[in-house]
Amino acid sequence: MTADRKLTFQAIMTGMHARQEPELDTWDFPRGVASVAVMTHFAIEQGAEAASILAGTGLSVADLDSADRQIDARTELLVVRNLLREFPDRPALGIEVGRRYHISTFGIYGYAWITSPTLGEAISLALSYFRLSFAFCTPVVEFDDRQMIARIRHDRIPDDVARFLVERDTFAMHRVLDDLLGAPVEVRDARFAFPAPGYDDLIAAILGVAPRYGQPETSIVIAAETLRRPLPQANQATLTLCLAQCRDLIDRRTTRTGTAADVRDHLLAGTGAVGIAIPPSLDAVAHDLGVTGRTLRRHLAADGTSYRVLLDEARRGLAEDMLSATALSVGEIAVRLGYTEAGSFVRAFKRWTTTTPAAYRRTRARR
Repeated sequence: MTADRKLTFQAIMTGMHARQEPELDTWDFPRGVASVAVMTHFAIEQGAEAASILAGTGLSVADLDSADRQIDARTELLVVRNLLREFPDRPALGIEVGRRYHISTFGIYGYAWITSPTLGEAISLALSYFRLSFAFCTPVVEFDDRQMIARIRHDRIPDDVARFLVERDTFAMHRVLDDLLGAPVEVRDARFAFPAPGYDDLIAAILGVAPRYGQPETSIVIAAETLRRPLPQANQATLTLCLAQCRDLIDRRTTRTGTAADVRDHLLAGTGAVGIAIPPSLDAVAHDLGVTGRTLRRHLAADGTSYRVLLDEARRGLAEDMLSATALSVGEIAVRLGYTEAGSFVRAFKRWTTTTPAAYRRTRARR
């Protein structure tokens, strides 16, 4: 167990105050196809054609049964947009879909929750291995002796899919908590940063509390005693095996091969100590690799990534090297990585690592 998770677990058990965020602050990470399968099968049950839901993704219905098939987040976003286009007037669509997500949808990641000692520890684990989820909303949780507040961040989600994804992700989380406990989880308070919908009575019935709408944030509050409840299938030996498999799955998803490896190598080639400076465009990289931009995008999507993700990876690696091995200022590093100002670089670095460049440099200096 990492130091952060030990602290969070102690907070849950003893009433200390603690705050925990996912191990990455973005929805733009590779993921499996199980979430797309949930949405596609829902649409088929409602009379839609699978081809219309999967249009433009390069996925077939057969692909949805693959445990190894990997896609990038923007492919799942395309499925969401196809679903919304297919059912434009269906109220509570996000809630209907979100309630279809069960623990089994998440594979070994979900099984790790089942074998956790308590509900609170399962939530802490879910945040620690967040890149194995299908979420677009980013939950940030605070624990104290009375309650857990889960703040559902969605400020970075495209506006046209925001309402759907907030409802889908919130009610998927709620369904999983119910499944873990084997009974409805007690929600003390719920707030949504959207106007009240015409189906607010449905939301109140599911959550067991009347939410407040038009609030500054979306959040769910759960009693601390609920978090300390032991889970019926807790098993430390099985949990240890599950976590090892979760780490292996993350390693496999983040190890680049094929076209993705070629693009990342191309971005890093010849950068030396000066960094990327002005990043090449996707079309320029495609030209150097002897393919069209459209072909390169398709190959990267098949690898479960995108040019922007690979550029981020290259920039992150160079940033960490320069912070660790040079005396360059944060502003100078920002320029060498192709940022127009230091603030953009600092925000990107926090998104990659959850810390600032200055704090990262201090940590490295102590080693």
